Amino acid sequence: MAFVTLIAGLILLVLAGDALVRGAVSVAQRANVPPIIIGLTVVAFGTSAPELIVSVEAAFKGAPGLAIGNVVGSNITNILLVLGLPAIITPIALAESGIRRSTVFMILISLGLAVMAMNGTISRLDGLFLISLLVVYLAYSGFEATKASRTTDITHGLEELAADTMGTKQIVLLLGFGIVGLGLGGKMVTEGALDVAAMLGIADTAVGLTIVALGTSLPELATSLSAAIRKQNGVVIGNVLGSNIFNALGIIGITSMLVPLSVSQSIINFDMWVMLAVALLMAPVAFLTRRVSRTGGAVMLLAYIVYTIVVFRNGMAI
Repeated sequence: MAFVTLIAGLILLVLAGDALVRGAVSVAQRANVPPIIIGLTVVAFGTSAPELIVSVEAAFKGAPGLAIGNVVGSNITNILLVLGLPAIITPIALAESGIRRSTVFMILISLGLAVMAMNGTISRLDGLFLISLLVVYLAYSGFEATKASRTTDITHGLEELAADTMGTKQIVLLLGFGIVGLGLGGKMVTEGALDVAAMLGIADTAVGLTIVALGTSLPELATSLSAAIRKQNGVVIGNVLGSNIFNALGIIGITSMLVPLSVSQSIINFDMWVMLAVALLMAPVAFLTRRVSRTGGAVMLLAYIVYTIVVFRNGMAI
């Protein structure tokens, strides 16, 4: 029953998150909000809503391992799986402008989060600092994107999320389902994950780093696979980098501002550094090869499988 609750909750989160994004984009379009602002705020927040809801719910339930593990695991999953699997389908070329800047920022944020967690707690003040960095990043990204006149591509992408012909009733239903579904799905995932951890005799942190992280990363995986098939390499890499930055700054920031998060020694000693090492893998890709080959994608996928096995084994040893 625990697995059923967990899987049903993850499915509900994915569906509700998609509905919330579509409804919110439609509202923003009707209000004549510039496409670049919609892309950097509404879509970014909406696609990361599953991770946010799960982390906040877990923190309030006294399961900080699940809350932190969800974010750290998602960031590892995004690079090794969400980028690696599409690369196996078709090599990912990094020709988009801003990739190097975003890669460096993601690496610095990953390092900062690892250092911040060293004392075993991410405080409300830490959370405020992370949120402030997110605001600065969004503002700067919006300025750069507008200056580079990339709004046409963003508008095209947004049209696939929400059409101008969407009626008011449909928008209201989407928003209602999104809000209610995220709340209910978050509760189901948290309760299911904790029950699964107890049933398997492993730490809730291990479940958060693997099963929950994979489930909440499904929207990003679906987007990247679809973009890879359509040869939209910029969407693939932008999706991964943007999601990792928002996870570290937005989700950890918001969650720790609501409930200060204690960080387990296992995450401090191992998973945080795996997250940083995986982020560093993007440096030679962004600055040297400028592409992720099929072989590189296969290596990433293999590394993800090995990491998952190690986490489960460590979780059972706790």
